[in-house]
Amino acid sequence: MHTMIPRCVWLLAIGSLLQTAIAAQDPVAIDPPRTLILDAQGMAGQYARWQDSGDSVPPAIENLRREADECRTEGPWTVVSKSIVPPSGDKHDYISVGPYWWPDPAKPDGKPYIRRDGEVNPERMEYDNVGLKKTCGNSLTLALAWYYTRNPDDARHAAELLRTWFVRPETAMNPNLNFGQAIPGRTTGRGIGIIDTACLIGAVDAALLLETSPAWTDADARSLRQWFAQYLHWLRHSKHGRDEDRTKNNHATWYDAQVACFALYAGQPDVAREVLRNVAERRIKSQIRDDGSQPHELARTKSWDYSVMNLKAFINLATLADHVDVDLWNHHSDNAGGIRDALDFLIPFALSESDWKHEQITPLDGAKLAELLRRAAIAYQEPKYETLLHRLAPDDQPTDARFQLTHPAIHLQAHP
Repeated sequence: MHTMIPRCVWLLAIGSLLQTAIAAQDPVAIDPPRTLILDAQGMAGQYARWQDSGDSVPPAIENLRREADECRTEGPWTVVSKSIVPPSGDKHDYISVGPYWWPDPAKPDGKPYIRRDGEVNPERMEYDNVGLKKTCGNSLTLALAWYYTRNPDDARHAAELLRTWFVRPETAMNPNLNFGQAIPGRTTGRGIGIIDTACLIGAVDAALLLETSPAWTDADARSLRQWFAQYLHWLRHSKHGRDEDRTKNNHATWYDAQVACFALYAGQPDVAREVLRNVAERRIKSQIRDDGSQPHELARTKSWDYSVMNLKAFINLATLADHVDVDLWNHHSDNAGGIRDALDFLIPFALSESDWKHEQITPLDGAKLAELLRRAAIAYQEPKYETLLHRLAPDDQPTDARFQLTHPAIHLQAHP
């Protein structure tokens, strides 16, 4: 049985210490941002420590500045700019095609498409998933840059990305995924297309970070919360949403992560709490074996990638559950494993101490586990995970990695 100090207890304690320690700092550094996945207390402490130290700009900030500079040259994107018209006839409706579906060479028109698991059809790049992913990823990069560097241009461009995709009536996406991951010749949309909007979790934290900037108004925040409330209703009550809820692998995990995140952002904590209380029995018990392996993901042609991807969803769920006083970090069921077991299972393979015996059609990248090791080190107050994190790249310490900003190690230093 794994145990830990209740995370909400030590986060409150650290928050109190940070408030005292940085009282003389710029007021923007005093209050942690109201994020859902990002480590708000750690970010506030890291920002205050850097401001107080007078040291040169840390590598992670330098890297973030470079990324933000590039992001300001891109976008905004909108669903209405595509040349493809969804079956509804409304360009405000999102549309994408399944990534692993290809034209059938035996058919003159290639239809119906056939599946090649793990091999992405480049046709997918012609649809709305590209703009959505860029909107979410770039807005988060820019919002982080605003938080750490206070460059108003970063905040303004991030706000413009979010307004264009979600808020302005003439460019906004309709809050549904009726045509997500269509398969030409087979279906115009599927429930599993909802995995496309997992990136919206990052957009939520971007919007929350922007609430400290004059570039993001109260009206913007209300409009975006309304959009997410509408999308949340669609997720929970549409046929596609109900289909995704009944899946058994990473689709189910990421579905719950989306529902819980969007419910918290839209001011519906009771909905989030209900979903998160059911994660233990509905998702962890059915997806993680007692040895920590994830059988549904091991069946894929990129079994390592999917195992890491699904573990990230579980860690996101545990993080969201902290907001409603539900403990998923330590859950175990009879004859099944938990989140920590799933992480421990993957570590020897990430470090090349054991050979991965399952199908992986692309090279196994152990560094994909780095962020999750940091987040586990903080959640479980386990320095061992921090040590293992640096062993992933012993000659190139990940000082410029994004997680140094989103989940800094300050908590570990406060609780050795």
